[in-house]
Amino acid sequence: MGMGMNMERLSSLDAGFLELENDTQQMHVGSLLVFDGPPPAYQDFCDHLASCLDSVPRYRQHVQRMPLDLARPAWVDDPHFSLAYHLRHTAIPSPGTDAQLRALVGRVMSQRLDVDRPLWEMWFVEGLPDDRWAIITKTHHAMIDGLAGNELMETVLDREPGQTRPAPSDWRPRPSPSRLGLAAAGAEWVARLPLEAGRAAVTALDALRSPSDVLRSGAIRAYGLAEFGRSAVSPTSVLNGPLGPHRRWGWVRADLADVKAVKRIAGCTVNDVVLAAISGGFRHYLIERGEPVDDVVVRSLVPVSIRTAAHKGRLGNQVTAVFADLPVGVADPVERLAAVSRQMDHLKGSGVAVTIDSMMSAGDFVPATLMTLGARVYAKVGQRVVNTVTTNIPGPQFPLYLLGHRMLEMFPYIPVAQGVRISVGIVSYDGHLTIAATGDYDAVPDLDVLCDAIGSSMAELVDAVLRPDR
Repeated sequence: MGMGMNMERLSSLDAGFLELENDTQQMHVGSLLVFDGPPPAYQDFCDHLASCLDSVPRYRQHVQRMPLDLARPAWVDDPHFSLAYHLRHTAIPSPGTDAQLRALVGRVMSQRLDVDRPLWEMWFVEGLPDDRWAIITKTHHAMIDGLAGNELMETVLDREPGQTRPAPSDWRPRPSPSRLGLAAAGAEWVARLPLEAGRAAVTALDALRSPSDVLRSGAIRAYGLAEFGRSAVSPTSVLNGPLGPHRRWGWVRADLADVKAVKRIAGCTVNDVVLAAISGGFRHYLIERGEPVDDVVVRSLVPVSIRTAAHKGRLGNQVTAVFADLPVGVADPVERLAAVSRQMDHLKGSGVAVTIDSMMSAGDFVPATLMTLGARVYAKVGQRVVNTVTTNIPGPQFPLYLLGHRMLEMFPYIPVAQGVRISVGIVSYDGHLTIAATGDYDAVPDLDVLCDAIGSSMAELVDAVLRPDR
């Protein structure tokens, strides 16, 4: 049996996330969703998820590797799919503090997903204080990026508290392809690589309207490659080093209205304000640990979504990235914001993001065996390009509901990998802004200090801009 309608290949980026997974770096993303209570019956939660699955077919598919890794893996229906396996029920013990909840998320996220099953889990959590309950979501990065994750959440969640759901269909998995069919499909795909690469080049040239556009595009890519090369040298600190298998996780809240007010006055973006606050948080954190901060930058990989309306409803990763130097050496919060804003404006126009996206796309025209070997070598050798990862995910600015219960807050979980011991995620939802940090359990025992420092840095920046006379 050939590929037909039965399989969809992973992109090179998504396949790379699978290859980067090992015993000390789990490549799943996730979230903690907190709802007003009392919690609904667990069976009602299971029935609700069952009614959503027809809208998200990937939730019932698993990764099928090709014989000899001749081609990238593909998504196929899981013949043994069981919703009960993917839904988990737990509770935090009395008194049910936020610290206990954060510890639970850290333990859940420390466990790898089973790559032979659909790459997701949801945990129904009871026992929260203040008459609340929660859902922990856990999805492999190969399956979904942040914005696609929001689209999935909008599938599972409702815009109205009493919204009705269709009855679940009588789903039957499509037959799995035979090993002979997989081998044939892989060989066919390899044979098409030169043609596909040629088509991509023609498409790229057609998109450029004049010879000057071609020259400008080349100049942008050359400049971007030069910037990327310079970014390869970065300072070493507690932020980089070997990873263990376990994770810590924490969060801090911010007032989105205050952040937007700072943005308007400073003439920058919400992302600039948040990155400036995170820069200040890292500054205070490093000082607390006795690390030098003068003439030091914390280099962050900042993913940038390139998802458009054309990508809506499609899973997978539609992202590029820039490398931003967080100015931890700048003591004044207003000067820090100005430094971040100038740099981000420069990066957006420099072509660095275009270049990295081109690198990722180029993987689509490399035989998958080489991609597999390259990802494995990269995972073993490690890198010293970045010190941290900072991901900003704009969420829906309207309330969402699950089984009639309003979602109060959303906290992101971003994995750590490749010798980067701390990652930071930012989510805005319904007027709220939450910043959550993931840290290696052994290397970053004081993750709460960083979270508190980010919160203090944000308050310091808001006061300096909105209330300068205080």
